[in-house]
Amino acid sequence: MKHIISALVENKSGVLAHVAGMFAARGFNIDSLVVGRTEDAKLSRMTIVVVGDDKIVEQVRKQLSKLVPVVKVQDFVGQPVVARDLLLVLISVPPEKRPEILALVETFRAKVVDIGPRFVMIEASGPEDKIEAFINVCRPYGIKAMARTGTIAMLRQSKSD
Repeated sequence: MKHIISALVENKSGVLAHVAGMFAARGFNIDSLVVGRTEDAKLSRMTIVVVGDDKIVEQVRKQLSKLVPVVKVQDFVGQPVVARDLLLVLISVPPEKRPEILALVETFRAKVVDIGPRFVMIEASGPEDKIEAFINVCRPYGIKAMARTGTIAMLRQSKSD
């Protein structure tokens, strides 16, 4: 099972290496890892996706909590979250095939961000399964390159908050 773990960490050099080293030392595999600043310049948020059973993920959470630069750790499993991935994909597409690609862009609510004589670069964002589906429909056209962010996530807030 995939678990999305959010770790609020000190925003200083070496923290990412420290956290990644903890995973490597204990043999935990990271499915995706995204780090970015928060509304507080002193803190960064790490969004870590780990695949494993509840016991493994509980160990990951406990080990993360023990690290000095880690302020707070949350496992989002079973909680309402908003989770998104970002994709940039460069597709080989001659001008006569562009209407097909533009139809896919519209269907997936993506957008064209660059265009050339023989390629189109598209940006897509959304849940991981949507991104995977978009990649699969683009493959027959010829994917030249792609870059993905990995998952970012936050707890969904109730209407009363």
